[in-house]
Amino acid sequence: MHTTPGIHTTQSIQDDVYAQWVKDPEGFWAEAGDAIHWNKRWDRVLDSSRAPFYRWFPGGVVNTCYNALDWHVEHGRGDQPALVYDSPVTGTVKTFTFRELLNEVARFAGVLVGQGAGKGHRVIIYMPMVPEAVIAMLACARIGAIHSVVFGGFASHELAARISHAEPTLIVSASCGIEVNRVVPYKPLLDKAIELATVKPRRCIILQRPEERAPMIAGRDRDWGELMAAARGAECVPVAATDPLYILYTSGTTGMPKGVVRDNGGHAVALKWSMPHIYGVEPGEVFWAASDLGWAVGHSYIVYGPLLNGNTTILYEGKPVGTPDPGAFWRVISQHRVRVFFTAPTAIRAIKRDDPTGEHVRRHDLSAFRTFFLAGERCDPDTLHWAEQQLGVPVIDHWWQTETGWPIGVNCVGLGMLPVKPGSCAKAVAGYDVRVLGEDGHELPAGETGNIVIRLPLPPGCLPTLWNNDEGYVRSYMSRYPGYYLTADAGYKDEDGYLWVMGRTDDIINVAGHRLSTGAMEEVLASHPDVAECAVVGVADEIKGEIPLGLIVLKVGVQRPADAIADELVARVRERIGPVAAFRKAIVVQRLPKTRSGKILRGTIKKIADGKEYRVPPTIDDPVSLDEITATLATAGYPRR
Repeated sequence: MHTTPGIHTTQSIQDDVYAQWVKDPEGFWAEAGDAIHWNKRWDRVLDSSRAPFYRWFPGGVVNTCYNALDWHVEHGRGDQPALVYDSPVTGTVKTFTFRELLNEVARFAGVLVGQGAGKGHRVIIYMPMVPEAVIAMLACARIGAIHSVVFGGFASHELAARISHAEPTLIVSASCGIEVNRVVPYKPLLDKAIELATVKPRRCIILQRPEERAPMIAGRDRDWGELMAAARGAECVPVAATDPLYILYTSGTTGMPKGVVRDNGGHAVALKWSMPHIYGVEPGEVFWAASDLGWAVGHSYIVYGPLLNGNTTILYEGKPVGTPDPGAFWRVISQHRVRVFFTAPTAIRAIKRDDPTGEHVRRHDLSAFRTFFLAGERCDPDTLHWAEQQLGVPVIDHWWQTETGWPIGVNCVGLGMLPVKPGSCAKAVAGYDVRVLGEDGHELPAGETGNIVIRLPLPPGCLPTLWNNDEGYVRSYMSRYPGYYLTADAGYKDEDGYLWVMGRTDDIINVAGHRLSTGAMEEVLASHPDVAECAVVGVADEIKGEIPLGLIVLKVGVQRPADAIADELVARVRERIGPVAAFRKAIVVQRLPKTRSGKILRGTIKKIADGKEYRVPPTIDDPVSLDEITATLATAGYPRR
């Protein structure tokens, strides 16, 4: 069904495949489902009896770990590299064949069972980018346990919220993470999180890294190495296709965390289909997604997608620049003969900043490199063109979300490339009926910006619900436009059917590809005793795409220096949410511009800070407040030149 990657076709195979899906959606996914090994074939392709809670492949019985590892070993790929761990921060490169990775995963699955985990139990994984994190994920899948990976950059407060909500039987962690020039102890963060959490795990399994050993708590903590030395392998546990594989909490949530659920059957089918058809990779080729295991990209395209497809996948513990230079990515691609590479535009902007002429690109042999994918945020045309010119390969911007788990809009390389339109993610993928609706729910004409939605049902691989929160699932995604999933992104379709995703419609900002809630940051700022009210907006940043900017109104009578308060607020956000928020600037203002109903004009403030034209809203309470904000931001260096 797919063609040679990189070929521009006059007859669009992607359009033909999309039409095939539209004509017979259940037949389309039944054919895709045949690529997966089933312990028991499904009773039906789609159960729509409880809409909007659609379920794919009900009655089917499957094991995701078996499909990712055992099946390949049994069919002749045992000696092929499955996972390459490349860590410039520790000077380590280690390769696991499919057989070696299977042996490690089976043994750790035995460890999990020995420590009380089993089918349906939750296991939180709070680890850096090390092979043991991948092993832990696959081991959970092997025994039917539900893993929830929490990004290591989150602070104790955020980790505690996830522990309380997921109620894990076990937590798997490590003694430390390693940054460019420092070691980050994880164990104190974990211990504090467990202290704060309302639910306590039965055990913690700690990987002791040589860079820093962690103190252990007697009776609760167990040493990874000691347990593995005595472990016996565990076999795969068949689970229902509709059983959860994992929970992934979306970034920056407050109150009840929003835990995206991924099922076993639909997830395996969708990701297996996506590898050859979207990314254009054949089994045996090397695929690299430079992301973190704590994000959806890490789940889908570091671990499950490549391994399900029989690819070699790269696990990279490093940065795009500084480990040791802006040629780090190109060194990895050259050394490991990467065919297809996937990262966020923010990483390329950082590389472009430090190596504008591409000198470091030319130091490496990229002859095996075929296609470059970008996602996580909208890619500006300048960055896309720079990458095309320096690398000499097709650069594909594509769009998807944590909730969907795999691409919504993309130029499907495996189906013959469509013409590239810089700034657009190309067309909707088979499975996604994407529409653009106005505020009244009517579909908008080509070229007109509105709310991007997906007509239900969502395809296999997308979230069937939120963990322990069916009501929140409907409220967050289905209530605005009944019969549609609300992406919370704004954009339009052009006359050719290309999608143009222009930005978020809610308070989520995109910091270096990480979706973070400004509302969560405002909650932290408002908790400071000197703060009367506040607003956080995402302002344009050359490297990260957006960074948060806090505007603070102090309580009457506060005499302390504004700079000291601002420093405390920055530290408070770092402690509560984590350094991933990149919150570095809080500015004290006299008042915030508001509507007469009391809503802060965050969108207008953002335009002022970015130096963009804006229209004074007719509902503004006091237009002079905008002049004051403009003057204050100008004094602080906004807009940046």
